[in-house]
Amino acid sequence: MAAHAISLSATNQGSELNPVRIATFPRTRVLAWHNDVLYVSRGYSVLRARVRTHTTNIEWKRVGQYRPTAWRSITSSSRLASRLFRDGFHALAALSSGHLVGAVPNAIVTLTPGEAEFNLSHKLLRGTRPLHLAATPADHVFWGEYFDNPHRDEVHIYVSTDRGGHWDVAYTFPKGAIRHVHNIVYDQWENCFWVLTGDQGSECRILRASCDFKTVDVILSGNQQARSAALVPTCDALYFSSDTPLESNHVYRLGRRGVLSPVTTLNSSSIYGCLVGNAVFFTTMVEPSVINIDRDVSLYGSSDGLQWHLVLQRKKDRWPMGWFQYGNAFLPDGTNTTRLLAVTTIAVEHDDLETTIWRT
Repeated sequence: MAAHAISLSATNQGSELNPVRIATFPRTRVLAWHNDVLYVSRGYSVLRARVRTHTTNIEWKRVGQYRPTAWRSITSSSRLASRLFRDGFHALAALSSGHLVGAVPNAIVTLTPGEAEFNLSHKLLRGTRPLHLAATPADHVFWGEYFDNPHRDEVHIYVSTDRGGHWDVAYTFPKGAIRHVHNIVYDQWENCFWVLTGDQGSECRILRASCDFKTVDVILSGNQQARSAALVPTCDALYFSSDTPLESNHVYRLGRRGVLSPVTTLNSSSIYGCLVGNAVFFTTMVEPSVINIDRDVSLYGSSDGLQWHLVLQRKKDRWPMGWFQYGNAFLPDGTNTTRLLAVTTIAVEHDDLETTIWRT
């Protein structure tokens, strides 16, 4: 599939999904699914629950915790302070071996089955955390560097082939190529990775990589509509959302044969997406700009990839977003075999740092 730039055409809005709320959990953040097991964090503790589609009772079990520095132990106990200092787990990969690999401020940490504490496996030298972790069925774990990078230095993608024990560089973007890596997504249908990078001009790329990163091809690039942080593979297409403060944002459908089309317009930048059954979901955040003037965090969904509708909206709260984070809605990574949608809203009125489970 050759690299090509994105052009816009008419979008299509449509019928409703009508999700039903079944449970709400305060002071938690969704992290990842592993089949029908959902992992969330509460501060620096990770909890899990086996969740059935028709469940009426969800019981959480703490599986492990990470011991941060003393001051973070204090700030993470306060809702607003934890937002200010970006405390807690920000990403998690649940491996088939039972190992958990997580991203916390300034570190990658690993939990071995049978143990109760996450151990530091890699201290970050640039940036505070990767935005996502990705894993293959063979339990090889990958993440890309996400840091400010004003001088456009080279950017690495790291891999662990021993379940988070040690890390090596799997691939390097040369100096001047990109600013940073937004996301790496495993595609079970093509047994490959999709790599999303930003932020300006040709730095905005969607690349297809082999699982050993020996082959990396640019599929989309060249403008702000290729600036993406969320991509959802399905059996017949890829869906991705744009993440730009400079233009209107959209969800795109890239068919497996290379046909690209916009399918809906979003109210703001989008950095999270997920698959629930056959339904695809994306969320937007409150990131003010000349273009992004909406102060609503929104959740969009589609049962067929063509007809889209607005599922949920929440107003940004009163706290300054430069200090206390943009209003946003987090969606979990991993593979979800249930028909349940898990969403965490943050920096919004009434539902700040609250996880809601919906039956779709």
